[in-house]
Amino acid sequence: MIERYVTDLQEVDETRVAVVGGKGAHLGELSRIEGIRVPAGFCVTTDAFRRILAEAPSIDDPLDQLSRLNPDDREAIGALSAQIRRTIEEIGIPADLTAAITGALARFGEQAAYAVRSSATAEDLPTASFAGQQDTYLNVVGSSTILRHVSRCWASLFTERAVAYRLRNGIDHRTVHMAVVVQRMVFPYASGVLFTADPVTGDRKVATVDAGFGLGEALVSGLVNPDVFKVRHGEVVARTIAAKQRAVQALPDGGTREVAIDAQHQEQPALTDAQAVGLVRLGRRIEAHFGRPQDIEWCLVDGDFQIVQSRPITTLFPVPESVDEDNHVYVSVGHQQMMTDPMKPLGLSMWRLTAMVAMHEAGGRLFVDVTRRLASPASRTGLLDIMGRGDPLVRDALETVLDGDDFVPSLPDTVPGGPPVGGGPAPIETDPAVVTELIERSRTSIAALERDIRTKSGPALFDFLLEAFEEHKRVLGDPLNIQAIMAGMEATWWLNDHLGEWLGEKNAADTLTLSAPDNITSEMGLALLGVADVIRPHPEVVAFLRGVEDEGFLDELAKLAGGTEARDAIEGYLDRYGMRCVGEIDITRPRWRERPTTLVPVILDNVRNFQPGAAERRFEEGLHKAREKEQDVLSRLRALPEGDRKAGETKRMIDRVRTFIGYREYPKYGIICRYFVYKRALLGEAERLVRAGVLPEREDVFYLTFQELREVVRSRQVDGRLVQERKDAFRSYHSLTPPRVLTSDGVAVSGSYRREDVPADALVGLPVSVGTVEGRARVILDMADADLEAGDILVTTFTDPSWSPLFVAIAGLVTEVGGLMTHGAVIAREYGLPAVVGVERATRLIRDGQRIRVHGSDGYVEILS
Repeated sequence: MIERYVTDLQEVDETRVAVVGGKGAHLGELSRIEGIRVPAGFCVTTDAFRRILAEAPSIDDPLDQLSRLNPDDREAIGALSAQIRRTIEEIGIPADLTAAITGALARFGEQAAYAVRSSATAEDLPTASFAGQQDTYLNVVGSSTILRHVSRCWASLFTERAVAYRLRNGIDHRTVHMAVVVQRMVFPYASGVLFTADPVTGDRKVATVDAGFGLGEALVSGLVNPDVFKVRHGEVVARTIAAKQRAVQALPDGGTREVAIDAQHQEQPALTDAQAVGLVRLGRRIEAHFGRPQDIEWCLVDGDFQIVQSRPITTLFPVPESVDEDNHVYVSVGHQQMMTDPMKPLGLSMWRLTAMVAMHEAGGRLFVDVTRRLASPASRTGLLDIMGRGDPLVRDALETVLDGDDFVPSLPDTVPGGPPVGGGPAPIETDPAVVTELIERSRTSIAALERDIRTKSGPALFDFLLEAFEEHKRVLGDPLNIQAIMAGMEATWWLNDHLGEWLGEKNAADTLTLSAPDNITSEMGLALLGVADVIRPHPEVVAFLRGVEDEGFLDELAKLAGGTEARDAIEGYLDRYGMRCVGEIDITRPRWRERPTTLVPVILDNVRNFQPGAAERRFEEGLHKAREKEQDVLSRLRALPEGDRKAGETKRMIDRVRTFIGYREYPKYGIICRYFVYKRALLGEAERLVRAGVLPEREDVFYLTFQELREVVRSRQVDGRLVQERKDAFRSYHSLTPPRVLTSDGVAVSGSYRREDVPADALVGLPVSVGTVEGRARVILDMADADLEAGDILVTTFTDPSWSPLFVAIAGLVTEVGGLMTHGAVIAREYGLPAVVGVERATRLIRDGQRIRVHGSDGYVEILS
């Protein structure tokens, strides 16, 4: 029985996390790596912790209360966690458990000094490091003192910071257990931290060593600034030597103290360059063993390095896997698609299977490799131009990579360029019949998909879907479709460039495109105003909707006065737009048809904020403004030298932009229509798997790729452990911020605007819809939380087409992600909303309720109060 409570570190490996916790498992694994020295010691296992908890049933109720707390309620967390810690520390350690620990101490030297360190089962994991969340005690001497500190480590599972961390990461307190590592104490000349990847830039080829004299506690506590060495390819490429006035040293009878360092030694480096390079060499060995960049704590003892901890660096954005060793540059797909949240595996694989270009996965996001296009001077120009047109930050980030150390190779001009950019009209007639034909082609293709998929199930469904994906790509890649999209975009750019040059107009196309025909996304927002018109006259329905929480509310509506009309209006809207949702490129996201309660707050806002007929009035007002702007521009052009020519060219471009800019939104609508058809078929298979006992939950299929799900349907077997690992990974990806540009070295580049023409305290972004507006900021991260009043300015991370129903109720828009031709920008212009996008950290720098001023013409936001 004693053996279950204590195990030597040398007997432990990574598979024993449940027994010895993350730190213990890593230390045991480290001790197995050739050439890596780890101080000897043992682990008090999680069985011992469970034994202690069994002695304290009184903590059950506080634990239940703790699990229900908000992670930001620090006062309540502090009180409850302190109560639990006191209870654990006051429990007497049973005699057999005491014997197990003291017996281990006798083997390693009962009178020696030890480090007593917490090791939780949810610690030092690839997805959650829990760094610094639990306690460590250094230079502990004597059996009784060590036993007391073991109890303190058990109790430290419930420090306020550890509890809040678990709550934020969705980790159940009852599923985490505490082991304790007891290691022989080492008394180093120097110590510190080695990051095998640069923790600031993410560069996997640059290791960073922080070093100081004495015990590492001086660095961890911030008592001194460390010496910093940066090592690349076996060479110190940068160093900063700090004035280290203090150090932490061990006391002879136990414990530690701060000591002053002699003045003549303060600015001496704690390591030589050769030692820093040697340490990094050891770090690379550890990194290779664990398969990911590591945060390593080290000690220099008698000229030799000992490793006292290694954990994954969880803050680095992952790098896409590559089939070769060459350098690669990747551009974020999420920043182009207005969806920077992580996607589940099924969503990632479905987007890749239906995309027109090859994509690479990292951190739950998708990236496109643009290395070859950057490497060729001819294609580089076209790529930078089109990227800059859409999002200047992407262009700046790419130029930053190009400027750095020949990372991108230079290739001859053999790589094809991208689509034409700003070079005049696309080869297509300005004829509305073209748009009508394209829309009809799409509808016909989707109708055939819906008809043919009904008879497919099992493995035959997946064979059919692979064929459907080819049709999906054929429709998207139709040359006429591409020409129509580019015609609208190029005409926009032409108008803004030429009218800026000829008339000094900023973004004149913003007004000229108001109420353009065939814009499915703007029609979607106006149609919800029509739903509000149906509901507004029926107070019982309005009151009922205010309390709606259940997704089956549509069935209840018919029982109310006016409820049948309200239900039919909402159902009609869902028939047309129910396949949409926030983050809709991820097929696993719940659609409005699946979760209609998402629309209820927006409908109620429309009922409150608008009068009947608002949709028609909004459209007619936009149309009137566009016509007035056209006449104004043309008359002013005719007064210029060569005015008739300029006016004639401009009129052709205005006709072109009004014909095609609305269609810019339709291909995405077609994609999402298809996605909903795919999803319903796949969920049908998932339901059959649940009924057969293969899967516990239908949504578990979201954590499998398309190919993996196909095999599960064929074999009727699933790897439950893989599904759980994917769930844990997906949860961890939410804490990562995807960069606009990422290199294969791991360098994350977000770009900058490099502007000096804005006020000093302003938040800088990209101007995408003209006008200036002042109002109350509503910081909304979830469309279902919308509660808008007339004149509010929406501040959010990104807006894909599903956000457009909110646009009819706001006065302005600020987003963290966006570009000139992304969906949110197009609809902001359509509705005449001043808008600034690409404002870094806007949702954190602007507080909900503050008054702000949005300069949609100049691209910045002022915080007024």
